[in-house]
Order: sequence, then structure tokens, then C-alpha cells
Amino acid sequence: MTRLNTRSAWEMDRAHLLHPYTDFASFKEEGSQVIEGASGIHVTDSSGRKLLDGIAGLWCVNIGHGRKDMAEAIAKQVMDMQYYNPFGHSTNVPAAEFGAWLADHAPGDLNHVFYSCGGSTANEAAVRIAHFYHEMRGKRTKKKIISRNYAYHGATYFAANLTGIEGTKTGFNRIADDIIRYVSAANMYAKPEDQTEAQYCDHLVREFETAIANNGADNIAAFIAEPIMGAGGVLIAPAGYHRRMKEVCARHDILYIADEVVTAFGRLGHWFASEAVFDCQPDIIVSAKGITSGYIPLGATILSDEIYDVISHPQAEGATFSMGLTYWGHPVACAAALKNVEIMENEGMLANAASSGAYLQKTAQRLADLPGVGDVRGHGLMLAVDMVADKQTRAGMDPALGCGQRIFQKCVERGVIVRPVGDRLVLSPPLIITPEQCDRIVDVLGEAIGEFAGEIA
Repeated sequence: MTRLNTRSAWEMDRAHLLHPYTDFASFKEEGSQVIEGASGIHVTDSSGRKLLDGIAGLWCVNIGHGRKDMAEAIAKQVMDMQYYNPFGHSTNVPAAEFGAWLADHAPGDLNHVFYSCGGSTANEAAVRIAHFYHEMRGKRTKKKIISRNYAYHGATYFAANLTGIEGTKTGFNRIADDIIRYVSAANMYAKPEDQTEAQYCDHLVREFETAIANNGADNIAAFIAEPIMGAGGVLIAPAGYHRRMKEVCARHDILYIADEVVTAFGRLGHWFASEAVFDCQPDIIVSAKGITSGYIPLGATILSDEIYDVISHPQAEGATFSMGLTYWGHPVACAAALKNVEIMENEGMLANAASSGAYLQKTAQRLADLPGVGDVRGHGLMLAVDMVADKQTRAGMDPALGCGQRIFQKCVERGVIVRPVGDRLVLSPPLIITPEQCDRIVDVLGEAIGEFAGEIA
């Protein structure tokens, strides 16, 4: 097949593709940015412009773009065996080997893996398994799931409604409103000024306990939380929050699901962040994105021994665990995951993520003094910069200004990609980033914010 030129690709894309979060106010006229190449920490657009990828694709390209060794591992698995039906107790070598790796590296007794194709489906699996677990214990009323405002858990129908970002649901029908409940996001930037960090944590835990009391612990299956909220704004919880929320869950026989789609596989300097960073041992961990560094789609829902022991007990003669996906444990995806963790281990990427992440957090604080910057926060290689109309009141920018998008575009013009989310700029660079590249990202973002502030003054 003849490769399309850029113009033809742009035209076909505009005519036929429905993109994630398409802004139809501009898309039909402007179409899509066409990325033609990627290597290391950079991508190249259709004009030949080299751009530093400050968001790792989308939280995921942890080992960097265009790795030949990864391509070779994928190609070898394709030639050995690209796919076979995973049903009927059939498996493949990469799926089994990577499952053992996950069991060895996940915290505590999380030793059992259900594969899927990404974060949304992995979260769907976590909730369905949670319901099944309670059913098998005879606790058939435990159906409700408590999520959080501003949480992001996916785009499939149930996961989309677990998501607490209301803007993602505009115009869509709602499902499961009878069983999904929300509590406040844990957001230190939104903490009342008259509360200490410890008092704010107390407040959030009490709110959770009140929600349990109001809904009845016997009706609640699970609580789901990201260690650090990603799409919701890199929201940081007060110290001790996750550990204490897990303790509340344990007292009320509620499963704790840690959505580590973003935070796992090195973004915070550890394979998994829940126990290592937040002193919280989940019952279920959900992972995707960095699991293969975005080279092949894969998700994994990792379960505790306790959950597995219950759900693996035959519930009736001839009955089966009737959950399955065609691409469960896909051998090429699992081979990519194995190569991904091998590369990260051999090249010390967790240590680099920790050191470069600390450097990025420190360096980025100089942005806090710029006009319009309300908050600069993050952990590891996750960073957010909030733009505000008034630093004292934290009032948001006038939406008509298009703040985030304009700053994003100014960064692109200077050769750096950041992610605009409303009036917020988000960074999540590959784990291979150097301190010098951190400096460049922060310098460019500072210049773009300064230029924007000058334009609206």
C-alpha cells in the first residue's frame, strides 16, 4: 500500500475519523495535527518540526519513542505466534510470564491477573469482579461503587460514569446512577484556608464515613481512587489520606480499588505507587498505559489472594467465571510488556524518574511567581500548573480567553508539547527525561505563560 502524503492523511482523517474529545467548533475547519515520526523524547509533526514530548504521548510512553529493541521484541513475538484464542483454558508464554512478573512486583498479596485492552476495560473488569466477589460471599446487596469528584476512570459506559468529571458526560445518557456515588476529590489546592493538612484529611475521611453511613455499608461493593488524580488535574491528597481511606474500607468490608493506570510503571519512581508512595495496600490495582509504554494496548486488573480464593470457588456445577475478552493476554502485547519492564530495569528508569521528577517539581516552582499562575503542584513526573484570573480568590479565567489552548499553542511554537486541560497545563514526560530537558520544558512554559499574560493585560 502506498503511504499517504501528509495532506491526504489530514483530509482523510478530517473526513472519516471521530477523535477522542473532538471539539467540533473547530475540527471541521482545522482538522488534526499530523505527527509523522517519533524518537526518544521527541515527536516530529508534518511540517518537520521536532517537538519535545512533555506528556509522554498521554501519560504512557515511559521508555521513550521509537525503541528498536522494543520493535524487535514485538516482531519476534508476531513471528512466533501473534495470537491464539485465550478461552477454554488456553494461554500463551508471554501472558503467563508477565502475569508472574506482575504478581512478583505488585504489593502485598496481589497475585492474580485479569488482562484487558486498556485502562477503561481494566476498570470495568475491576468493578465487575468486585460485584462477583460479593455475590459469591452471599452479600448480594453490595453493589454501590463510591468514586470521587474529578476522578477519571475511563471512556467505556460504566467507567465513564465512574468518572467524576462532569464535562466528560455532557450530552450523553447516564447509566448506573443508582449504584455510583461520589465523594469530594482530595485536592490540597482546594483545601479551606482555615484547615491544616491534617484537619483537611480528617474532613475527607469523615465525609467518606458519612457517605458509607448514608448508603449503608451492606450496599457498598468498592471505593475506587487514583493515587494522584491525573486527568482531573494532578490533584494531590493530604498526607495519610489513602492509608486512612483503606482502613475505613476494611472496617466496612468494602474493597479498595487503586486506579494506577497513570501512576504505575514508574511515573512516581516505583513500579506501583499505592504502597510504596502512599502506604496503602489495595485489594485491586488497575494498570495500563505505561505497562507497555504505549507500544501495544494492554490493561491488567490485579487481584488479591482473598478475592481470588472466593471467585475461584465453583459457584455451581458446570458454572464458569463468565468474563472474557478476545484479546485477553494478547501475546504480542504481553511480549511488549515484558520487554518494557526489562528495558526499565536494565536502564535504571525508575531511579531516573525519581531523581528527574524531584528536579522537575523543584524547578517548576519558579512558575508560581508568574502572572495568572495560581498553583504549581505534582509528584514525580506528574505536574500541573493552574491558571487563574485572581491569585487570592483562585477565580478561574474567562473561558472566552481560551487560556490553556493558547498557552499550549505558544509552547508548540517553541518546540514543546504540554497538555491543556481547561485553564490547566499538565506535564507527564517520558521517564528518560534529563534535568536539562526539564529545564527546557519549564523555560518554554514560562515564556508561553508570560506572553499570554501580556496579551490579556
